[in-house]
Amino acid sequence: MRKLLAATAGLLAIAAAWTVVSLLDGGGTEAAAPATPPTTATAAITRQDLVDTKTVDGALTYAGERQLGTEASGTVTWVAAEGAVIRRGRPLLKVDRKPVVLMYGTLPLYRPLQQGVSDGPDVEQLERNLKALGYGDDLTVDDHFSYATYLAVKAWQDDRGLPETGRVDATQVVFLPSAVRVTDAKAEVGAKTGPGRSVLTVSGLRRLVHVDLDTGDQTLARKGAKVTVELPGGERIGGKITSVGTVARSSGSGQGEGDGTTTVDVDITLDKTPKTRLDQAPVEVELVSERHKNVLAVPVEALLALREGGFGVEVVENGATRLVAVETGAFGGGMVEITGTGLAEGMRVGVPAS
Repeated sequence: MRKLLAATAGLLAIAAAWTVVSLLDGGGTEAAAPATPPTTATAAITRQDLVDTKTVDGALTYAGERQLGTEASGTVTWVAAEGAVIRRGRPLLKVDRKPVVLMYGTLPLYRPLQQGVSDGPDVEQLERNLKALGYGDDLTVDDHFSYATYLAVKAWQDDRGLPETGRVDATQVVFLPSAVRVTDAKAEVGAKTGPGRSVLTVSGLRRLVHVDLDTGDQTLARKGAKVTVELPGGERIGGKITSVGTVARSSGSGQGEGDGTTTVDVDITLDKTPKTRLDQAPVEVELVSERHKNVLAVPVEALLALREGGFGVEVVENGATRLVAVETGAFGGGMVEITGTGLAEGMRVGVPAS
């Protein structure tokens, strides 16, 4: 899998491949070329924008993971399979053969809904779902639990195999904002369940990439910044950082153990749906750390490692060569930013023969 050049590793590789000796002369530093110059080709010094990047590990997952419980008590007789998508009106599990059904809404079912209950948005939420599921032709969707609501509830209960009470409570329904995907079935068939127990882990249907980013690299993650994600099989997709955590988490396992590093949560939304359907698939995320605008740049392989430290380039002019010490800046796309005395756009520098 392709990795963009990391500055230190790249420079060390260059140093091993092409080293020159520097001589001290009159208090200044002048680099002398090897007796047999390796240069058989040249490249131009260009002026361009360079972007520093870093590749980090992440995981392809689903948005909005949460734990679900139910107020139903009894024996689990059926549970949705891991990976199953549950939509409005479908059961998440069954307790004593009675379904616990998903309906759409942002309010949890915090009280039983029946005739005589005070008006409220939770009533409207229930009526909206009943209408969407095809119950209550005469039902008016508002915040009042009317006789028409009562009849619609009874009809729905009859079809779902629930006691026809006209009363809805948290043993029958779970409200969630939209359809969900089951990521973990915590309650097994035959197990006992009851109020307060977690029975399912679910998530939304939108794919996202999650990165546990080392806090030392936190400056790389800016909300709204564009990234490139490499997926299993080599598929590359663009994305955007949508969430950056503000709480650092230790990588240790508790009680002072671990490697001492800390991370922050970073979530990335992809520009399109990936081909792979795997959950928690390992990915690589290419983060942009800094853009250097309008700088002089040469191919990375043009750099020469100087014996006294630092780097230089071999300038080729009028059939002659001279070595110029340089300072390096950003790396990106196989190019490196350089600054040095007398260097200008359009000059030619030596590069190893390909």
